[in-house]
Amino acid sequence: MEKTVANHKVTVVDHPLVQHKLTLMRDTETALPEFRRLLREISLLLAYEVTRHLELKTVSVETPVARAELPLLAQQEPCFITILRAGNGLLDGMLDLIPAASVGHVGLYRDPKSLEAVEYYYKVPRDMAERLAIVVDPMLATGHTAVAALEMLKRDNAKDISFVCLVAAPEGIDALHQAHPDVPVFTAAVDDHLNEKGYIVPGLGDAGDRIFGTK
Repeated sequence: MEKTVANHKVTVVDHPLVQHKLTLMRDTETALPEFRRLLREISLLLAYEVTRHLELKTVSVETPVARAELPLLAQQEPCFITILRAGNGLLDGMLDLIPAASVGHVGLYRDPKSLEAVEYYYKVPRDMAERLAIVVDPMLATGHTAVAALEMLKRDNAKDISFVCLVAAPEGIDALHQAHPDVPVFTAAVDDHLNEKGYIVPGLGDAGDRIFGTK
């Protein structure tokens, strides 16, 4: 479902199974193993949506019954770009769907005082200009980290980029699209607002801590 948020177009993946699983993930009583399982399942479903418009070409294939002209991806498989560390939680499900996809890593953390993104690691494939780059991070909160990651990818000539998250805040969507109006956002939910600490409300807490059990 395409939704308008602060004049920006966002695709909200409102499939009943996505919404059901996200509600379970939001629950503070959901244990670590269950949280990880749900995240893997949702990420696979999100990957279906963000790759819906991949271009196809026709190839000739000999089936056990007859030769046929059939569809195949026209370009190389997409590249998943994970924003460390929480973005890694979305990778497993997406790689289940596209096991041949390449993976890039962008290391950014949010300064607790300024809330600005600080870079500490960057490693992506060399052929970014030839692939759909799917940037993944569970939460789109202030948008500072997402904006910084997208700027880094564009410096490496990435031209076709989408951003995927579990939960987004209107403030984060606005910041991302102010800086990168060409990058579509795919999310399972657009929540109400950010609190004074920059957390999404109602959100699901610190995604990285809940994925890796560090809090």
